Amino acid sequence: MEKDEIVGELDAQKGAAFNPALLHDVYNLSLRAVNPVDVSVKNLSLDIDTSSPIWQTSPNQIWQRFRGQQPEKSSKGVLQGVSAAMPSGSLTAIIGSSGSGKTSLLNLMAGRMSLSRAKASGTTTFNGNANIESVRSAYVMQEDVLIPTLTVRETLQYSADLRLPPPTTRDERRAIVEQVILELGLKECADTRIGTTAHKGCSGGEKRRTSIGVQLLANPSVLFCDEPTTGLDATSAFQIIRTLKRLAQDGRTVIVSIHAPRSEIWRLFDNVILLARGSPLYSGPVGGSVSHFEQFGHELPPFVNPAEYLIDLAAIDNRSEALEAASHVRVNHLREVWQARFVDTNEEEKGVKAAELSVLTRVDTGGMKQVSFRRQFRVLTSRTFKTTIRDPMGVAGSLLEAVGMAVICGWIFLQLGEDLAGIRSRQGSLYTASSLNGYLILLYETYRLTIDIHLFDRERNEGVVGVPAFLLSRRAARLPLEDLPVPLIFSIIFYFMVGYRVDVGQFFIFFALTLLTHYIAVTFAAVSIGVSRNFPGASLVGNLSFTLQSFACGYFVQSQQIPVYVRWLKWCAYTFYIFGALCANEFIGAEGSALGHFYHCPYSDNPSDPACKEYTGRYIMESLGMPSNWIWRPIVVLIAFALGHYMVAAILLQYNRFAIDIAQARQPESDPSAGKAKLSIRPTEETRQVAISLDKYALEIRKRPLPGNGKTSLLNSIACRLHDSIGNQYRVHGRMLYNGAEPSESVIRSVNSFVTQDDDALMPSLTVRESLRFAAGLRLPSWMSREDKNRRAEDILYKMGLKECADNLIGSELIKGISGGEKRRVTIAIQILTDPKVLLLDEPTSGLDAFTAMSIIEVLQSLAAEGRTLIMTIHQSRSDLFAHFSQILLLARGGYPVYAGPGQQMLAHFAASGHECPRSTNPADFVLDLITVDLQQEDREILTRERVRKLVASWVDAVPKLERISSKIATPAELGSLRRQMLPIRITFPLVLHRSFLNFWRQPPLVMARSMQILGIGIIMALFFAPLKNDFPAVQSRMGFIQEFAALYFVGMLQNIAIYPNERDVFYREEADGCYSAETFILSYTAIEVPFEIISALVFGVLAAFADNLKRSAQMFLISAFNCFCIINCGESVGIMFCTLFSHVGFAVNVTSILLSISTILGGVMSLNVNEVLQGINHLSPIKYSIANLAPYSLRGQHFDCSASQRLVDGQCPIETGEQVLNLYNLDKDGPMNVMALGVCTIIYRLVAYAFLKTMRSHWIMERWRKWRRHL
Repeated sequence: MEKDEIVGELDAQKGAAFNPALLHDVYNLSLRAVNPVDVSVKNLSLDIDTSSPIWQTSPNQIWQRFRGQQPEKSSKGVLQGVSAAMPSGSLTAIIGSSGSGKTSLLNLMAGRMSLSRAKASGTTTFNGNANIESVRSAYVMQEDVLIPTLTVRETLQYSADLRLPPPTTRDERRAIVEQVILELGLKECADTRIGTTAHKGCSGGEKRRTSIGVQLLANPSVLFCDEPTTGLDATSAFQIIRTLKRLAQDGRTVIVSIHAPRSEIWRLFDNVILLARGSPLYSGPVGGSVSHFEQFGHELPPFVNPAEYLIDLAAIDNRSEALEAASHVRVNHLREVWQARFVDTNEEEKGVKAAELSVLTRVDTGGMKQVSFRRQFRVLTSRTFKTTIRDPMGVAGSLLEAVGMAVICGWIFLQLGEDLAGIRSRQGSLYTASSLNGYLILLYETYRLTIDIHLFDRERNEGVVGVPAFLLSRRAARLPLEDLPVPLIFSIIFYFMVGYRVDVGQFFIFFALTLLTHYIAVTFAAVSIGVSRNFPGASLVGNLSFTLQSFACGYFVQSQQIPVYVRWLKWCAYTFYIFGALCANEFIGAEGSALGHFYHCPYSDNPSDPACKEYTGRYIMESLGMPSNWIWRPIVVLIAFALGHYMVAAILLQYNRFAIDIAQARQPESDPSAGKAKLSIRPTEETRQVAISLDKYALEIRKRPLPGNGKTSLLNSIACRLHDSIGNQYRVHGRMLYNGAEPSESVIRSVNSFVTQDDDALMPSLTVRESLRFAAGLRLPSWMSREDKNRRAEDILYKMGLKECADNLIGSELIKGISGGEKRRVTIAIQILTDPKVLLLDEPTSGLDAFTAMSIIEVLQSLAAEGRTLIMTIHQSRSDLFAHFSQILLLARGGYPVYAGPGQQMLAHFAASGHECPRSTNPADFVLDLITVDLQQEDREILTRERVRKLVASWVDAVPKLERISSKIATPAELGSLRRQMLPIRITFPLVLHRSFLNFWRQPPLVMARSMQILGIGIIMALFFAPLKNDFPAVQSRMGFIQEFAALYFVGMLQNIAIYPNERDVFYREEADGCYSAETFILSYTAIEVPFEIISALVFGVLAAFADNLKRSAQMFLISAFNCFCIINCGESVGIMFCTLFSHVGFAVNVTSILLSISTILGGVMSLNVNEVLQGINHLSPIKYSIANLAPYSLRGQHFDCSASQRLVDGQCPIETGEQVLNLYNLDKDGPMNVMALGVCTIIYRLVAYAFLKTMRSHWIMERWRKWRRHL
């Protein structure tokens, strides 16, 4: 059945009463009948508050607020008075230029937008009910939220199991999934994994169709689709909309926003809403749209797509002042006449609607009914189990943490003795098992949850997953993979390496407590995510909580030494119960004697001898302030903690729901009239031309089949941006020639500019204008002045139609900024700033409306007219774009060429094969239809597959020999002269620094991560330690206080994890473009980091020296501040090293945490008997030098007293001077020398981090490596 026949069939069915019995139709999905829902929008408006938040206001505005004067609020209208009727059984399109408010309208209608800084008015009703939860609805987001390790079929199957409630059976759900796969053309990628940017899987179009399939399986009465055809070719887009049309014919109300529908798609729509800057220009039946505008002199030209024509009418052309003024007059006039018409007909519509409602009879519209908890639990457990085992780096990270911590910590505490030093080391080993090991698990699980929570939030908002099922299934799935093996492996290795008592009962108590530690850590990670969805906020919650826990446990500060006002907190700290139970298990035993275990006393073998009191388990427990009978009660309490954490997490996730926020606009900083001049076309003689030819060029991908038709893979291969990985190996055959010569990879990277398919290189907290100005400063040559560069940025900004959003923030997943189409244009604009000699563009028009796409192609055409070489992939092309393409390469699925040659000869080539293009058909749509295999029906698949095979074979037989283009440049040396020179660091450093600071300062979670962690730890330490005393128990407290400086090492790492990965990804993209060097990046990152560290360190030093009474002197203040600064900075450096080595941030977190934990244990307080090998390794740790200078500076000259019961037989206190403490802990070191060593260590760490980054981005090293691999 051809398209025209299908359209005719659907038109004939329009108006027919919905009949559920028609489910047998081959085109209908086997989904159960839905309750029809009429959607009505009345005067819907949305205004956002654009006034700056308090942390970004000027001092004058802050002073006004302090005086009680409310500053003037500014707002921006996003939607103005939108009204529309969308009856059941209809397919409604929301169209308009990019940034016209299409997505905002959908989000507001679907109740998915946070109104904390926005004001909405008007109503959206569903069968007269304003509550969207009263109906069954689904929402296809503009971004794909899919699990990368699942295949397409698995993704859809799990979605069906979660979305289709009884009475559907398992076989029915499986059959529905297979039909959705066929309906959406996903048959050939059904068993391909979704993939990520680093590990390629499905193509962008296949991911888009999978996202739509997930929502189709919900069988909704109302289906919202935000840009469902973005990233799809013309044929696939038609198939998607055709599927949505059939769903609408089943009684559903389908509402889609769409940028550039082809003419066949336009005929499928029942209603259309045309928006221009948030205001409606038309809302009603598609058939009346063209005639409406013809009344006002806007007649549709022949052979023009109506959708493209209407979008052109509603667009504001910012490319020149004359065009902008004319388009403003046109749009304002159309807005006014529509508003006048709507007011006149409003009363009539009310009467008609009332009459319709009196006639309609319909069943009650029930909202989304979740499947049973049992099925949710079973499905989520299966899905989590599968995704966990398919994430080898994640599983390896967990097991590495268990084995690494157990082996290395067991080595540190290897076979501890039974003297006093051994007893203190046993306490340190038990603290490691109780707290430090659980802390690493907490960090890793928190990071993983920040990733997994996005899918939960989406499914939760869709009503298909409940909080209890999500939390419980996560633990059930990981029980055999992590929750049980990790504690067991750690317990077996660590217990026997340390040399605890060989007793079966004592070992299993140790294992039970380790298991509970693991569960408490992972459940508290869920609490942290419930508080904050982002890693900076969640890690702040987790880290401060752990700091409080570590102080209250009784190891660092003796429990009786804790001030009275916070002493009660130990009963709320799970580490107090874990550490106490482990100590009781070791020093007393489950069935031990009254005095507990007796260690090796050099004075007597009698535990009752007063001289041996320090060697008895009861005395050790009393010195720690712990009860002696403290095993079974803590276990019960710990179980309650684990359950309580999950209950708190469930409450937080239940009520702290995710919603899209809105980014703030910035004030413009430039002349609004600037940049109006069109880009001038320079004569081709002024431009050095580069001709690219491919000779029998083939790309072989081992271990994985090629997704899609290979357009993106080919483009990445031409740009030398395909690199081998563990899962994929790329092999290039044939030759690629630049002006007849084979260039090196360095020449290719320098000559080419590459526009990627995604927009990840944009910083979310910069405005569009700022992004372009910084890009101009970094990419344009040094001989241009700053004013010239800004003027060039303004030229491009206007030429790309970005004027209206010039001062809006880019935005991110959590903050709504500019639209997807506007982001696309910004990415393209950045690349064309430099007038590149060769410009490669991967889907430059994806996500753009028809008018904007045309304007961008015109800009690209002007660059080509100067003699530049432009190569682009494109999915959907409007008819008037076709004439702009001088050369066309047409690829069928699998990367097989069907045509390669001049665009003007393409239709003649296919006509010679018997495929004549009708005059009224878009040539691009026609050829894409020819080479696409229809996978929706078996008979159609056979016919179309045979047709494609013949077309491929026909081209192979008729392919002409490549005509060598004569060139003046024929040698590699001459090609090398085309290289674009990177700007010197004196120019790039200030720009990158300024840009990074703006992006950082406008993100409160990142500012909090940098500023609040140290302050929080300092305050908590003051609460528990201040003031440090000078009695015998204070010896333990003072050494515990010094040891707590090691916790700052983790703070540095957490700050790095919160900020560095995103900065690194932007740097990788821009360094590949030759914008700036690794030196510029590392210096700018350090320059932003260091001031925050200095300020935090000074505050911490004040608290440590004076409030906590470490030693109240200016010298101690400076020493404390310096140690704090160096340790944090070293933690950041270690984070840089491992986040550079591993792109998997979760794995990097685990490896880094293990190394930091080892340094903490080896510091000199927790372990007193360390072998020589570990002592040598410890010289690489900044913690060693920190404790080695803090202890002498703080303890020398101190005197300690004790109570009568604590005195020895000779009447002396066990410890009387600070020097005795230093000797006991082997810390009688040279303080100044260790201060200097700590400073040198800090500098070396940052230099090593820079070396890691420099090596990873050294292209000549990677190029030689790949050449060596090819010769194997």
